[in-house]
Amino acid sequence: MPVYTNRTKSFLYHLIVGGLALLMIYPLLWLAASSLKPNQEIFANAYSLIPSRLEFSNYASGWKGFGGNSFAVFFKNSLIISVLATIGAVASSALVAYGLARISFRGKSFWFGCVMMTLMLPSDVTVISQYVMFAKLGWLSSFKPIIVPAFFGMPFFIFLIMQFIRTIPPELDEAAKMDGCSKYAIFFRIILPLIVPALVTSTIFSFYWRWDDFFQPLLYLNKPAFYPVSLALKLFLDAESLNNWGGLLAMSTLSLVPIVVVFFLFQKYIVEGISTSGLKG
Repeated sequence: MPVYTNRTKSFLYHLIVGGLALLMIYPLLWLAASSLKPNQEIFANAYSLIPSRLEFSNYASGWKGFGGNSFAVFFKNSLIISVLATIGAVASSALVAYGLARISFRGKSFWFGCVMMTLMLPSDVTVISQYVMFAKLGWLSSFKPIIVPAFFGMPFFIFLIMQFIRTIPPELDEAAKMDGCSKYAIFFRIILPLIVPALVTSTIFSFYWRWDDFFQPLLYLNKPAFYPVSLALKLFLDAESLNNWGGLLAMSTLSLVPIVVVFFLFQKYIVEGISTSGLKG
């Protein structure tokens, strides 16, 4: 009887979890299926995931883009923004986190408090001041307002990496100092190899956020040749007088490929980085 009860509980558990997983993934399945439907069938037969015929021409028509720029240009722009901003955000955040976690200096608590306050500060509060500053610098209609600020650290990543560094025994630093290592040598030779999970986690989150970002490109970029995928998808139908929904859904499906690939390649680091960052000692 207990065995039967355990099997029943296991079956119900997997049934419920499977149903919730299907419910969560259904929008993605609908998107992929609809990208292969004829244009007039997308909303006429919206609840079905099976196209009456496979319309691969949606991908060809969508890839042509608009304004004389194909989606190859938009994907390239997204990769440039996402990769460079991610490198800057993770590298600078790791250095700041190391300084706050391991180095004693005057006003350390104050600066850590500033980081935490910035973390809780809504980004909308600084939009106007940032726009005015970038306009005076002549950075509008370029990638600079989106990429350069990332090289000054991100509060969430600083806090995440700090918590990870605090799990590393300080005795390793002392041993390295006795061997003649400077603070920078300790960071690059001792700390950096041990915080790889936190760095990878920050990299994945930063790439996701930059790839999906819509507001900043909308605010700072006004030439189609500079548009990333997120902004190009929004303006695709505005430029198409025939409302090419099939092409839009096809490009939306392709836009998910990079982040899905990144997630499945590094998902173990996400779990390890987040689960370990709250531990100390």
